[in-house]
Amino acid sequence: MYVLLLCASFVNAQTEPCVNPQYQHGWSYVLPLKYARDFQHFDYNNPNAPKGGILRMPQLGTFDNYNFLPDKGRLLAGYESGGPGALIYDSLLTGAADESQSAYGRLAEGIAVENDYRWVAFKLRDNAYWHDGKPLTVEDVVWTFEAFLEHGNVGLKTALRDLERIYSFGEREVCFVTKEGAEINPATPFIYGGQGILPKHYWADKDLSKTVTDPPLGSGPYQLTEVDFGQLAIYERFEDYWGKDVPSMRGRYNYNKIQWDYFRDEQVITEAHKAGVLDFREETVSKNWTVKYDFPEVAAGLFQKRLIYLKRSWGMWWPAFWNVRIERFQDRRVREALFLLYDFPWINRVILHGFYDYGNSYFYNSEMAWEGLPSEAELTLLEPIRDKVPTRVFTEEFDQPESDGYGTNRDAMRRAIELFDEAGWTLKNGQLRHKETDERFKVDFVFVSPMLLRAKTPYMKRLNQVGIETSAVAPEVSNWQHRMRARKFDGGGYIYIPSNMPGIDLRNRFGSAAADEPNSLNWAGVKNPAVDYLIDKVNEARTAEGLFAATRALDRVLLWEFYMVPGMGQPGYRAVYWDRFSYVDSGPLNRVPVIDAWWWDPEKEKALQAGLAELRGN
Repeated sequence: MYVLLLCASFVNAQTEPCVNPQYQHGWSYVLPLKYARDFQHFDYNNPNAPKGGILRMPQLGTFDNYNFLPDKGRLLAGYESGGPGALIYDSLLTGAADESQSAYGRLAEGIAVENDYRWVAFKLRDNAYWHDGKPLTVEDVVWTFEAFLEHGNVGLKTALRDLERIYSFGEREVCFVTKEGAEINPATPFIYGGQGILPKHYWADKDLSKTVTDPPLGSGPYQLTEVDFGQLAIYERFEDYWGKDVPSMRGRYNYNKIQWDYFRDEQVITEAHKAGVLDFREETVSKNWTVKYDFPEVAAGLFQKRLIYLKRSWGMWWPAFWNVRIERFQDRRVREALFLLYDFPWINRVILHGFYDYGNSYFYNSEMAWEGLPSEAELTLLEPIRDKVPTRVFTEEFDQPESDGYGTNRDAMRRAIELFDEAGWTLKNGQLRHKETDERFKVDFVFVSPMLLRAKTPYMKRLNQVGIETSAVAPEVSNWQHRMRARKFDGGGYIYIPSNMPGIDLRNRFGSAAADEPNSLNWAGVKNPAVDYLIDKVNEARTAEGLFAATRALDRVLLWEFYMVPGMGQPGYRAVYWDRFSYVDSGPLNRVPVIDAWWWDPEKEKALQAGLAELRGN
């Protein structure tokens, strides 16, 4: 009997989740952690940075909500669930900008992960508290994730779909348990660790499923102190922030104030910045980058224009894409024909001022992107689905239609017309019509901004040349977002910047299950078993080699299916700002940490004001 009890105890210890967790200070996916347990701060942070000043940045559109859970309204910048721009909420972990696939303790002082990701445990720090002074506890963590499962938006519920239960144990520990039979998902620790934690006591008498117009309570480095609803928001640094000496937070969030101004027009943003109303922004329009920064303050070095290389995946930068729920876009030959009619070299030279590279990968500018023909590791993944993917996945390197960037690419147009004909569409009196139904081929484009519409106008003219009827609108951003979510479009422009842990995000954007989910990010409506299979392989990867093989194989299949028309490839981040900020130059990062690592420099501010006075004769 004693032996049987021992055996039962041993088996229970092996199967019971979160038994004797071995905590680490951080977690990395397929690469080793850069920072040791005793690290004091990230290399790109300055622990002695002065606290002060203000950072003023723009947002396009408006806002009408402070609650990130529902799929309704537009959230105010700063109230995001996680990431460096989340000013109000703390998460269990925080990522490092100089590593690609790691995170370190923030609310949590330790993380433990079971070998097959069947459970993840966190041990909370004992000094965290909300802005009202009440302690932040494991009860808040458990309640937050239960709220996510009940009230969360599609993205949250998709990310957490394999979470069976969450419970607290010990005094400050919490255990996340994966559902029995769920696939192995190495992103799990980052999914749990990256979400903002909500205060249970604040939300007790409020409806989390609805948008809210009263700023909720938080625990993070800032508080919202001034708001002109829909137009302006000012956050002030919370002087008594509990986490300021946590190693992963030391030297971060240095401004006394962070301000977001909301605009309805990008050109107005540009002029407001030049007038000194704004401090920093990313210039998203290549024409502006080329011709709008020749004013005296730039020449005098008072206004900085810097192309900053980022060590990260840029992915697809506003390619055209199709709503494949619509019958005419379901034929791969039609999608290839539409691809052939996009003359990127011409558009880049004439419209985009030659700024961009060609972004011919969903993982452009990273090791996850395809290169050459499939490797042996990729072939191992692709062979079982050979009959489900285009033959060219195995035999050709993907590239844009051949073009010198001048004139009309007649060979590409001729081949496009042939493909349309094979798919049942033919030219009749200058109009592309279906051979059997006589339906006119048309594309109703919905773009996020007039700038993107302008960049795509030559493409629409090329479509018109082969008899396709086109129309295009660039509504206010919130309306654009609604139309994308509601699938009320034929074609659009889509920015896809993958994470360095792309598995769950890939499922949400390209997985078959997400195609029919209301408000999911699979706007194109991709339903492809080969894509689902390869997304699963990305999730199952346990080494860098396995991850890269899976993403490269998936990359090839998505490209040769022509769901999107690749175009702009970012050579870097276009930062434009008044020269009143300093930062630590520690080498290439995966983002520009202006919000959380730069600081307002009193000496630079003095020099800036003196320079402006001299320049303007004051």
